[in-house]
Amino acid sequence: MELEFHQLALRYERLKVMRPQAERRLLASLAEVGQQVPIVVVKPAGEEQFVVIDGYKRVRALRRLDRDTVAASFWPEEEAEALIATRLMQTAEPEMALEQSWLLAELHERFGLSLEELARRFNHSVSWASRRLALVRELPDSIQDRVRRGEMGAHGAAKYLVPLAGANREACLQLVEAIPRSETRLSSRDLGILYTAYQTGNWVTRQRLLEAPLVFLKSYKETQAQPPFEPGPAPTVGDNLLADLEMLSFAARRAHRRLRSGVLRSLPEKLRQDLASLLDQCQREIERLAERFNQEIAHVGPEHSCGDSEAARAGA
Repeated sequence: MELEFHQLALRYERLKVMRPQAERRLLASLAEVGQQVPIVVVKPAGEEQFVVIDGYKRVRALRRLDRDTVAASFWPEEEAEALIATRLMQTAEPEMALEQSWLLAELHERFGLSLEELARRFNHSVSWASRRLALVRELPDSIQDRVRRGEMGAHGAAKYLVPLAGANREACLQLVEAIPRSETRLSSRDLGILYTAYQTGNWVTRQRLLEAPLVFLKSYKETQAQPPFEPGPAPTVGDNLLADLEMLSFAARRAHRRLRSGVLRSLPEKLRQDLASLLDQCQREIERLAERFNQEIAHVGPEHSCGDSEAARAGA
């Protein structure tokens, strides 16, 4: 049967993730050869529109192509039965955990299916059904919407953002809101990096991450990249030690300038405590370094340098 778009009710479009690459491929195929596979619809009693059960990508693509109608296959089943059947028959692309969660939540809340019934119908345990429903409850709606739009991976959101939201909902929201809505799609690996850095980082790291996650990601990846090999003379141990001490001196002078500017007074108490603790640690390390340096100087002694001079003169 052929249906016009105004005859379609798209109430279950939110149960699937938009996959931009797959949608582009489908759009090109429909433009070239037309619609080959009909969408699946049902018609609930008392409703004028046909409810789309399967084929939302086709509907979006045909609309973009300015087609007037869409080919549809009418199923006589009830909505809930049709939803379950199409998901069990699906083989074209793997289903994400969040997509399963959205469907189970719809069946549980809209149609009243119990956890036991959901587990039986999908051939899983009651525990599985309960965990899937928990994903929907834990993850804020605004983040779920971004996953639906394909702005971030569903797998990464379920694996990393759900536990982050469970531990600190505000931090999870702040992190996602700081990521611009653009064509840049965060992969599961990217979300994993941000989640691990937040879990293991101190107060300063967490604040930088939450305020500018894309900048944090770029910096992290740059530090992980291997520097290009540049042939040349290998540095000696003395050269390395000299470079270390120069960097140490430079870092101390820079930190001192920042302290003189009064930056400490504007920081939260928790951060001031962290900085004081870190300064104590730095001071202990400097003291150990100075002690070892003086021991080595004393061990070498002036006679060693004298012997080196005589050997140099003899070689000359």
